[in-house]
Amino acid sequence: MKAHTEYLTFNLPERMGFVNITREVEAIVKRSGIREGLVLCNAMHITASVFINDDEPGLHEDYRKWLEQLAPFDPSPQRYAHNRTGEQNADAHLKRQIMGREVVVAVTDGKLDFGPWEQIFYGEFDGRRPKRVLVKVIGE
Repeated sequence: MKAHTEYLTFNLPERMGFVNITREVEAIVKRSGIREGLVLCNAMHITASVFINDDEPGLHEDYRKWLEQLAPFDPSPQRYAHNRTGEQNADAHLKRQIMGREVVVAVTDGKLDFGPWEQIFYGEFDGRRPKRVLVKVIGE
């Protein structure tokens, strides 16, 4: 079995955003030379996520609204105990938990083996600083 690892770095200017990283992951799979196996993509920061869904702007806006309803941004220490530590990003930790840490996608014949409309996204919930995503391809 072979393994190939690369890292993607993101520094979104906004606090919350979504970036389609499918093309970057496809390029990494191609560089790996692995024809059959799996690719793991995981956010390496506790206020960011990686998830799979449709690349549709209305859906992304729905995510923003829904996540803000579930865990509204509030930097004060009154709403979130985590903010009593001097941090102001408790909501971002909760949003990440909802959206997930990683995805695993099958690699078949050297390509990502997706269902219809599936794409890989980086989700940012406390932006304005560099964060990494691990992409590890394993297989033959």
